[in-house]
Amino acid sequence: MDKKDLAFSGYECISFDFLGKEAKVIKPNCAPNGSWALKTEYFGAFPEVELELLERGFHIAYIKNENRWAEEYDLARKEAFVRYIPTRFGLRERCVLVGMSCGGLYAVKLAARAPELVSALYLDAPVIDLMSCPFGLTGELSSIIDEYVRCTGRGREQMKDYTDHPYNKLDILTDNGLPVILVAGDSDTTVPYGENGRLLAEHYERVGGTIEVHIKKGCEHHPHGLPDPKIIADFLERYSRT
Repeated sequence: MDKKDLAFSGYECISFDFLGKEAKVIKPNCAPNGSWALKTEYFGAFPEVELELLERGFHIAYIKNENRWAEEYDLARKEAFVRYIPTRFGLRERCVLVGMSCGGLYAVKLAARAPELVSALYLDAPVIDLMSCPFGLTGELSSIIDEYVRCTGRGREQMKDYTDHPYNKLDILTDNGLPVILVAGDSDTTVPYGENGRLLAEHYERVGGTIEVHIKKGCEHHPHGLPDPKIIADFLERYSRT
């Protein structure tokens, strides 16, 4: 296993190429339950929830992205990957999505693109408004802005007419009854909750969607997760069989 796989030492990791990108599937040591989770970005980072899911019989899947900004080419590949995994590994057609930070950007966009492939989402300090992160409504995040412009070709001027933010997709999630567990720190200055996660929470609450919100007092962007990962795993397991 390479360095990023160390979080899953003790578990069988199957690595393979999928449409030109490195892909991985981690298999549980216990009898598989047919459910699986897709980590949308940052493989191996803050893996406590994935480890808990593995203990319960989930498979964990990941495919490397071109970049972390959920552009069309990465989303199309990821959708194809989600369609492929059940056929190869004999798992349920629907997966749960684990999206942290820009991984949350991926998770919302992927769920909106193919809601029939998703059973539930765990979103942790998710990017919901790109004008907040990377462009910094409450402060400049210059190094991240440079990365975003380099990867997408869109600067602040082009973003004025941009209508493909995750918040533009929230109706699709609630119209399809996709449940969300949302975790965020109330002191996050990288992806401020008030400009991102709150948009999602308020939308779900307004339309009566299924959402469970956990706000961590005094917590910055990191660490992701909750002290007890079972809380998140319980939510995901509850909806993974739908």
